[in-house]
This record gives sequence, C-alpha cells and structure tokens, in this order.
Amino acid sequence: MNDSKTSNICVLMPTYNNAGTLRDVVERVLRFCVDVIVVNDGCTDTSAEILASFGENIAVVDYGKNCGKGYALKQGFKKAKELGFDYAITIDSDGQHFPEDIPLFIKALEQHPNALIVGSRNLNEENMPEKNTFANKFSNFWFKIQTGVNLPDTQTGFRLYPLKNLPNLSFLTSRYEAELELLVGAAWRGTDLIPIKINVFYPKAEERVSHFRPFWDFLRISVLNTFLCVLAVVYGLPSRLIRRARRNHD
Repeated sequence: MNDSKTSNICVLMPTYNNAGTLRDVVERVLRFCVDVIVVNDGCTDTSAEILASFGENIAVVDYGKNCGKGYALKQGFKKAKELGFDYAITIDSDGQHFPEDIPLFIKALEQHPNALIVGSRNLNEENMPEKNTFANKFSNFWFKIQTGVNLPDTQTGFRLYPLKNLPNLSFLTSRYEAELELLVGAAWRGTDLIPIKINVFYPKAEERVSHFRPFWDFLRISVLNTFLCVLAVVYGLPSRLIRRARRNHD
C-alpha cells in the first residue's frame, strides 16, 4: 500500500548516465511512492528519453550540464520544497539500492519524526568493491570525530531527509562529498540520525557503471574532512553541547 502521500514524502533520484538501470529503478520506486523527482545531471546517454517516457508520472529536473551529485541533490531538494513536500527519500539510479526498502524508511520515520533516516548497507556484501569498504570505514571514523555520533554507513545514498532541517544548501559542495556534508550538518543542528539496515546489490566489476574517481574524489573527501574537523572544534561540537544542555534543562 502506498502511504507516502499522506506522509508528504517524495523520492528524489539524481541520475547520470545510468540508462541501463534507470527505467527499472523508477518503475520499482513508483510502486511505493507516487511522487518521484528525478534530476537529470547532464546525462549524455538515453536517460532523457527514458525519463520522458514516464510523462507526468514523475517530475524531472534538467539543467543540461553535468554538475555532480551534490549539485543534483541541491536542485532536487529545492524542487521538493517548491512542490510542498516535508521529506525526501534519496535513492541512487544505478540499481544498487532496493526500492522495496522504501517502506522501511517510512516506518522508521513514524517512530522517529523529524529524524534523518540513514540506510546502512552490509559492507561485506558479495561484489562490494574493496575501495568502497575502505572509504566508508575512513569516512565513519572522521564522522565520529567531527560529530560524536556513531553511524555504520556514512557513504550510503539511500536516506530520508526532513527538508526543514537541511543545512544551508548554498554551501553544499557539488560532488560526492556533499552527502557527508549533509550528515555532518544535520548532526551539528541537533537532528537525530537513525540508521536502518537496507539491502544492496553490486554487480560484477565488469558490469558496474561507476562515476566515482578514486584518486580525485578521495582527495576531495580528505580535504573536506580536514576542514570539517577544524569547523567541528569552533562550531559543530559546541553547538551540539549547547543544544543538549538546553534539552536537558527543559
């Protein structure tokens, strides 16, 4: 049963050259949520034609040039707010996430209103790239340093965001590291971060379509982590302590 409309939830899907999986993912998402926003991040394959074939069943944001996942998320969040949604479930279009897990996010939200629900993958899943496992453990470690919060998977793109609690999107970086920024910003603002277990599928290496550039993306994430650690000392952690003290006082 689709109850996402009554909860004012949409699904937000950034996509870049995933024509091989895009139609299947959108069709499966529509079984669980009738409100779907797909951001065409400058696709050069047949993705635009695939999206057009859904007609008015989905909303498409298209700006013609590839600008990165962070930029795509920013535009998608803006569109979701314009359409009046309170929550957005983000999901990747490459087929690694299971749309069938969407009800798990809605159930978790019912138990934890206004929380940011974070999908947690099994990092020992078959065909999981070793670089992904290392990058996630690396990110988890620095996230704990920056926020004082333990999360089992800080790299997943399958999440439910309370739109009113998003940090200032104008400062959001344009690439993969934006998802880490969103988590850190939410933690500093006092938003509860609730992990839930999700399924994940990784095809064999020769079948995988990935836009992750190991050297450059890892370098940017490292630079971001350095900046966030400094910012955590002067702003993030003091803000959390102040909010916690106020909450305990009340």
